[in-house]
Amino acid sequence: MAVNKRLCCGHSNYYYGVGPGVSAAPAGVSAAGPGTVPASLLDVAARAVAANVPFQRVEQSFPRVPEHVLGRIVYWSFPRNERYIRMYSSFVGSGSSVVASASSSSSTSATAASGSAAATGSVGGKEDGESPGVPFDRGVRLLENGAVDEVLQIGFHLSGSVKEPTNGLFPDQEKVFKVSVNFDRCKITSVKCGCDSRDIFWCQHVVALSLYRIRKADNVQIRMPISETLLQMTREQLQKFSQYLISEHNDVLPTAQRLADEIMESQSTINMLQGAPDPTAGGSVDDEYCWHLDEEQILKLVKNFLTHGSHSEQLTSIFEKVREMLRARDSNSVRMLTLITEQFLTDPRLPGWRTSGIPTTEKCRPPWDEIGALWVCVILNPQATAAKKSTWWQRLKSWSELPVCPLEDGDARSSDAVGVQAQPLPQTIFHRALEAARLSWDDCHLEAILRCNQPTAELRKNFRCMCMGTVNGLCTLVNSSGRRIWLENIPLSCARVEALRSHGYTDEARRLAVAIVLGMKHQQRLNCLSYYNRKNMVPQPAHTGFSSSYSQRYHPPASTEGWIGHPLDPIGCIFTTLLEASGSATKDNTGPISEDECSTCGVGRNTEYGDCSCQHTYTASDGLGKEEYYCLALEVALMGLGQQRMMLPGVYAQEKAVKQEGKLITQLEQFELDDVLIEVFREQVHMLLESGSGSGLGHGVHPNSAPMHTFAKYLFVKLLPCDADLAFRVGLRAMRLPVLEAIDDHEDAPVGHAGQQPMPGNPGQVIGRYPRWFNFAHVEARQCDLAATMLYASRDEPQRLRTVLECAQRNICSSRQLFKLAQDAYECAIPKAGTTRHRPLLEAALELGLQVMRLTLNRPGWHRSEMVRWLVKCATELGYEALIDLMKLWYSFFTPSEAAGTVASTIVSPATLVHLGLDFVRQEELASRACVLAVQCVRKDAPNCALGALTLCEKNVRAFDDIYMHIVDEASPSMTWIQLFAVARYLERRTNALRAHKVALLGMKNLHVAYNQDSHPAINDIHWACGLSHSIGKNELTCMIQVVIENIHCATILSDILRRCTLNAPGINAIEGKHRPSLVILTYDKPPLIQLLNAALSAYVNTMHARLAHISPRHYTDFIEFLCKAREAFLLAPDGRHSFAHLIENMKLVYKGKKKLMLLISERFAL
Repeated sequence: MAVNKRLCCGHSNYYYGVGPGVSAAPAGVSAAGPGTVPASLLDVAARAVAANVPFQRVEQSFPRVPEHVLGRIVYWSFPRNERYIRMYSSFVGSGSSVVASASSSSSTSATAASGSAAATGSVGGKEDGESPGVPFDRGVRLLENGAVDEVLQIGFHLSGSVKEPTNGLFPDQEKVFKVSVNFDRCKITSVKCGCDSRDIFWCQHVVALSLYRIRKADNVQIRMPISETLLQMTREQLQKFSQYLISEHNDVLPTAQRLADEIMESQSTINMLQGAPDPTAGGSVDDEYCWHLDEEQILKLVKNFLTHGSHSEQLTSIFEKVREMLRARDSNSVRMLTLITEQFLTDPRLPGWRTSGIPTTEKCRPPWDEIGALWVCVILNPQATAAKKSTWWQRLKSWSELPVCPLEDGDARSSDAVGVQAQPLPQTIFHRALEAARLSWDDCHLEAILRCNQPTAELRKNFRCMCMGTVNGLCTLVNSSGRRIWLENIPLSCARVEALRSHGYTDEARRLAVAIVLGMKHQQRLNCLSYYNRKNMVPQPAHTGFSSSYSQRYHPPASTEGWIGHPLDPIGCIFTTLLEASGSATKDNTGPISEDECSTCGVGRNTEYGDCSCQHTYTASDGLGKEEYYCLALEVALMGLGQQRMMLPGVYAQEKAVKQEGKLITQLEQFELDDVLIEVFREQVHMLLESGSGSGLGHGVHPNSAPMHTFAKYLFVKLLPCDADLAFRVGLRAMRLPVLEAIDDHEDAPVGHAGQQPMPGNPGQVIGRYPRWFNFAHVEARQCDLAATMLYASRDEPQRLRTVLECAQRNICSSRQLFKLAQDAYECAIPKAGTTRHRPLLEAALELGLQVMRLTLNRPGWHRSEMVRWLVKCATELGYEALIDLMKLWYSFFTPSEAAGTVASTIVSPATLVHLGLDFVRQEELASRACVLAVQCVRKDAPNCALGALTLCEKNVRAFDDIYMHIVDEASPSMTWIQLFAVARYLERRTNALRAHKVALLGMKNLHVAYNQDSHPAINDIHWACGLSHSIGKNELTCMIQVVIENIHCATILSDILRRCTLNAPGINAIEGKHRPSLVILTYDKPPLIQLLNAALSAYVNTMHARLAHISPRHYTDFIEFLCKAREAFLLAPDGRHSFAHLIENMKLVYKGKKKLMLLISERFAL
């Protein structure tokens, strides 16, 4: 940021010393180190003035100021804490130990003088997670290697030179960079370096020079501002000074001449102003002094991210840097956030996302969320003046009214579903900050909480009256234990806590977080009491089926906003605050803190010199120890996760809710539950189960409420070792999926009760009545995980296992997830080395598998083959009785083709019989039952089961004959030629040639081949069937040829059959001896081949005319080849040559317009 040079008047207000400069060593402070000698009153005053008062005001306020006093002010005006140098030269945050205030008065008086890194909070080495290549570390190394030289401070201007090796392999090759910085009130306001490095943070050379001034202040020569030096010169000295300056810097000669001309002109602008600019004289009263920040580089980085999607990690680091500046109460935090926001609003993709309804890309959503959350922290700054808050509010309002401003949930869609509350109008990303702007810190009860003022004895004594409402408004002040509570909208309350934490008020944030949690517990108890009274006073309707009124089947959530998935992440904020407090909490029961003692915290008060003058000089204890904070953190997490909340409408919002829930549960899993925490855990779970509409684990939750499966699994695992009954109660209650339930949920209804059945059909159809759940697959998977965990935990308790199994069957509607659950149960039941099978779990797995088969029986698109094989495998593990039952009741679970194919064939396979180790009688019983199953399947679905059933019943003559007769007598009209030919070939391989012929004849009757289908897929089957008939006898061949003539109209196929029939009958040796025919050679001029020949010739003639009707020149060659085949067929007839010639002549007359084709035909056949 450019710094305006203020104008210095040409009169002296000072006493001047003898020497040309000012000594750097502060008076009264020894160089031996901090704390050896107390700071003098002069240094204490000079430090305060240097940090808070503009130098111009010092000049204007006092007519005479001694030079040594001015020297002390100039000396202390340079920053004294290295952590601020790190903050502006490194992406990595300084951590929680960053100075809470930008005021330098927190440093000790000997910080700068001693040059001790420890005294200044210096971090010369690399911090945890710090990259060795950041500018700060490189600057530290340059300083430690003695690279800084020629350091000179003139007033509020520091300059020097920094040497840096140009090549790491050759340290002797160095390049010198000229560096200068301007500073004001302990902030570096501008930097300039001769290097070409351009980044959002300072280069290592600026870092090295600044650290040199902090660590080695006694080695820096400090002079008064240059205007004061010029004031002491005579006219001759001034002229000499000017001429020497121009002589040494020839490049300024044109500028010098221009300024001289303007000065010589009496009415020039320069002569109209009093004084002249001095870059070394510090800031003006009107200047908004702040740390130097390169705005151009920040805008460039954000633009690159928006344009190319690059530098995403750097953008994340910038957001972290904004938070770090907020903690340091640096005004640049708002400035940087404003730059980022304005650049984001110039994204050219925003109009398309907003107007056309296209969802924002996944990469751009988190930055917008972070921007919105940061503005909430900014506008809730407890130190902000009303004018600042008004300015920020106007800025946010103008941004939110832009047509391109993104929505908080841009991909949400409205819903007209029955029973679903109307969704509010879409809000922009800034509406949370606009809402927060209405909040105030001036509430006296809130101030008492932040100052840790305990309630008075009278307030404690009147608690009963307060809860009864007899004392106006006091029921919201304390809980039953007499502790102060804070009852407000939870997301907004937590936004207050986050704002306090973000601005460095960690103690106040902790106290408010405690009060919020106590208020949540207080409200939770009231909700439980209200629900209990309502439940006992209002008669409950009997569960007799579907309720007459849809609205009576559920209770809407008590809170209009869900805490998990909220853009401000309120539960995560409170949870993190309490965990951080538990790490540094100490038990202290010293009593309440007086207002005077806490007044220095400054929350809710404004100071004259901005936001950096307020200090945390006192940290009040609220009387809680580590265990209490852990308990509160655990309780708020459980209350937040267990809150009944509506499923958010947009895909991004739903995914964010899942991530927040998973993150919170992951943190909870790291808790080591001792006896105290377990008791807190159990109490909170009981409250969730009995909280009515306030809890997602309560009774009668809203159909569109978010399921509790993930949370319930965590509760189940934690409660199981200490309270199994409560654990299973939670799991059974949470396994429901309200969006798929048809009527009111009733936990104690018996299995099979009408009120417990889920809606029939595809769950996706049911969801159409409700807002779209983009994460529905995730919800179903978590429901299955919960059921699997409970099944495994109840494996040794048959009654409890049965209860869990029935609950899973009743509530899990996804066939895929039921299959996965069955597989999980099977894997748990299968023995490992040296253990036995767990039969109850195997039975549960089989029962689940059968339910899946029943649910998917009429879904041809669902992949059932894998499930069928697995189910037979599972039944095999259970033994002989399970397999028998499976075959007896096959029609309830399998299609006929599955039963006759995979099921029966697998059961009677040698591998299964060997695995079971059955005796001969049981093996025969299995085979007999498989044959009965095969006959039943053929009667239900012969087309798909015939071949498999015949194969299955090869050794059972009676069943085999029954199946064959059913195929011949009843099933053939419904079977395709492919199926019938497959059966016929099978019968031939079984040496049943006559039966094969009969079935092949049926297949031929179901086959139709047109004249142009000379590559029909049935050609091989046709030749095989004719050959089979020929091999049996002349009568069978005659029957087959009659059918062929009726159904086959392709000339080439007919001619091929004709030629094959004149050869020896194929496969004649395979015919049984008593049916073996005499070897009679067939001729073309006798039946049955004469009929086949005539049909072939007629087919050739018809095909010729059909092809000539639409022939094109490119097909002439193919037609000539076809005529050659036709002539070969005609020559088989007695008068075939004459008939073919007559056909050609007739063709020439009819198609004489096709001269070229006719000429080709004449040349080819010499006619």
